[in-house]
Amino acid sequence: MNDDWRIQQVRFPFRVGDVKLISPVLTMLVRGGSFLDRAPGLPGTPAEPLPSACAGYLWRSQPVAGDPAPLATRDGYICYVPALYNRCFVDLSLGHERYMARFSGKTRSTLLRKLKKFETESGGTADFRVYRTPAEMVEFHHLARQVSRLTYQERLLDAGLPDDAGFLAEMRDLAEIGRVYGFLLFLGGAPAAYIYCPAEGEALLYAYVGFDPALSALSPGTVLQLLALRTLFEDGRFRYFDFTEGEGPHKTLFATGSVRCADVYLLRRSAKHYALVGARGLVEALGAGAGSLLDRLGLKRLVKRWLRRGPAAEG
Repeated sequence: MNDDWRIQQVRFPFRVGDVKLISPVLTMLVRGGSFLDRAPGLPGTPAEPLPSACAGYLWRSQPVAGDPAPLATRDGYICYVPALYNRCFVDLSLGHERYMARFSGKTRSTLLRKLKKFETESGGTADFRVYRTPAEMVEFHHLARQVSRLTYQERLLDAGLPDDAGFLAEMRDLAEIGRVYGFLLFLGGAPAAYIYCPAEGEALLYAYVGFDPALSALSPGTVLQLLALRTLFEDGRFRYFDFTEGEGPHKTLFATGSVRCADVYLLRRSAKHYALVGARGLVEALGAGAGSLLDRLGLKRLVKRWLRRGPAAEG
């Protein structure tokens, strides 16, 4: 099999807004490589033969031009493009000084004020730690899991830091060859925020992240991001910090650039796959309709805040 393609178990989640309902798993042939190295446009049918056990091909974060149709038939396959998004990244070749100079004076002042506030709360210096070796990454995982259990990513999205044997083995393997970073921020000796970053090519990925919601007034996620990027600029080992799929104010704030991307599925034509794609589209449409209604009623932000914190936190 071509090194650019790997057989993987891929989750196919059904969501209403931030809330995941179900997540069927498909065996797919997934294209590797960085989105930064691909030409924009929908890819053609691969020459790589599709194994009989695979439901189809998947290009994650394929750069696109224009707005491709969400559903079409191509070369005997179902071509499904569920969403378009901007994939943000930081160009680490800029250097830390030039990077910070890109922010407006007001934004830079706000960021440094948040850092100073956290440092003051920590007794004068932020307790920031970097983990890279196999032994260090085992310690990082143990501490980061304490934070992950508290986050809405884990409670609602099933997107907390994994705790299974396969993930731990992969983490240790990456650490053996110097291809992973763990970043942790502490307050009062307890972990407050974490970022887990495996490497892919010349990029370090923003793979798993979380902070203790009880400390949100101290902006631990923002502070940790600032300190982690400063470390990566100083290390000079990677060309990019890749914020991966999805958008949000945090990524937009820290990014130096973005690429318009989509996840592109080529699925075997079958009643099962048509039903799966159709059902997911229906759920997303219903979710979008409910979101629009809440927005018109002025309740959308309140509901999202309640979901992220949990009902107990509002009391």
